[in-house]
Amino acid sequence: MSGVIRHIIVRGKVQGVGYRAWIEGEAVARGLGGWARNRKDGTLEAVLSGSESDVAALIEKCRRGPGMASVTAVDSEPANEDMLNLRMPGERFSVLPTI
Repeated sequence: MSGVIRHIIVRGKVQGVGYRAWIEGEAVARGLGGWARNRKDGTLEAVLSGSESDVAALIEKCRRGPGMASVTAVDSEPANEDMLNLRMPGERFSVLPTI
């Protein structure tokens, strides 16, 4: 696989506002792979994989999110294939159950 894999945590009002569906649509439109899920602590967690510029552009866009979101922070760090492989088999991008 070429490109980068990034793990992000999005903080703020990011649940109950369509954030997972929004990030899935944005990722698919850019040809990115990965997954997103809500966490019980109120954050959204995602792994994004693809070209460095496309992943960076989506992470920057995550700082705003969908219209009803109110993002206070986006933490980003390198991830690996093991984290990427949490997505559903056969899917390029998955929305996973809350953890």
